[in-house]
Amino acid sequence: MIRLGSLAGYLFEGPRLLGGWTPPSSAAVYVILYRPDAESRPDRYAVSYVDHSDDLSGERFPFQHGRAGCWVKRAGSKWKVHIATFEVPGGTRAHREQIARELIAIYKPSCNPQQYDKAWRDHWIGEYKTRTTNPLTTPKDPT
Repeated sequence: MIRLGSLAGYLFEGPRLLGGWTPPSSAAVYVILYRPDAESRPDRYAVSYVDHSDDLSGERFPFQHGRAGCWVKRAGSKWKVHIATFEVPGGTRAHREQIARELIAIYKPSCNPQQYDKAWRDHWIGEYKTRTTNPLTTPKDPT
């Protein structure tokens, strides 16, 4: 088990070595990982790719996936690439997509061509006051 996400909110199965893994026929968010310093810190992983799938068995794992070349290059060997998965309880495709975007914004994985900004912009919501809510009192920067 590995926890990922803001405040480590998602409990992922794994990490498992991708080369020996058989993907289940299930929907999940998945994260491709490697150990940047395996000798001195074998418990630390770096995120190189994040995505979600309606059926993991259709993603062409382990190494026929369209981004697999990037994963192997980043890890240094196909035997150093790991995967962790999170089956969203009761989740829909939209839930999985939102979690994947959140993880991409947090970890900025180098093998994801699309990146997302985690910054807050005032004009997205602006200042407001209603009978039931007040303006934000917490910092706008999530880090």
